[in-house]
Amino acid sequence: MIMFIQRMVIQGIPLLYGSTGEIITEKSGHLNLGIPGIMYVGAIGGVIGAFLYENGAGAANMVPALAILIPLLCSMVCSLLMGLIYCFLTVSLRANQNVTGLALTTFGVGIGNFFGGSLIKLSAADVPSINLTATSNFFKTKLPFAKNLGAFGEIFLSYSFLAYLGIIIALVAAYVLRKTRTGLHLRSVGENPATADAAGINVTKYKYLSTCIGSVIAGLGGLYYIMDYAYGVWSNNGFGDRGWLSVALVIFSTWKPDIAILGSMLFGALLIVQNYIPNLSMSAQELIKMTPYLATIIVLVIVSAKNRKENQPPMALGLSYFREER
Repeated sequence: MIMFIQRMVIQGIPLLYGSTGEIITEKSGHLNLGIPGIMYVGAIGGVIGAFLYENGAGAANMVPALAILIPLLCSMVCSLLMGLIYCFLTVSLRANQNVTGLALTTFGVGIGNFFGGSLIKLSAADVPSINLTATSNFFKTKLPFAKNLGAFGEIFLSYSFLAYLGIIIALVAAYVLRKTRTGLHLRSVGENPATADAAGINVTKYKYLSTCIGSVIAGLGGLYYIMDYAYGVWSNNGFGDRGWLSVALVIFSTWKPDIAILGSMLFGALLIVQNYIPNLSMSAQELIKMTPYLATIIVLVIVSAKNRKENQPPMALGLSYFREER
């Protein structure tokens, strides 16, 4: 059971990063379906930084702080660039948000596979993958006293710093959205940008900031997946559908980052539960893998039926804002 809970958390943290970033973006009224591509680019950005530093310095001479900081900054910068591309197209040029997001996902996966394939050739590996075990070991460093606390330490204190950072970011995002003036302004931009604009709120600034911050957060989810879950091993198209699960988790959590923490753990459990049930057929395993999406559909139906304002998406979600039409 302890091992199951640990694997559940490790599976759920990348989804939490992606959903938190998307919730912040959607609160400004922008539906960013490019989250899967952004997470992919965030992952390959961190891999590029780690690969260059690990091969340049040598595994034995790596400085722990630099081994963590370089991939982290590379991942954040690459994710930020993807967010800026999306903002420029949808906020400044008012392009269709759905089409732009899907194009960004395709673009991000292509960019990731291109640079991933290039690094695989540079490493001259026997298998089509990049192994960054030394860097991963720094990222996976755990609290030294966790093992001395028994089951409590193994369940709650045996994760890397990025896992705790993801939970902290989600809690801070929930607080900012609900309790601060900045969060109020952001929510007003997502609900009715014309009214927010008339009240003196800089709509364009809030849309740019929320989308870019959300993209950086989502990109960290890709970095966590590679450095923690995958033990520093990159292989093209090895990310799976976690980006789309993050988008589904936004609906499941009813656009609340703190609820997304619980939802990500549930989704993480549903992703691995078939490995702990003996004698499951292949078809049964595939049916179990569908349950996160099924749960999202059920929640969407319930939320739509109750029609409670606090559980609904922003009213202006997916709609471009033309100031001249006020």
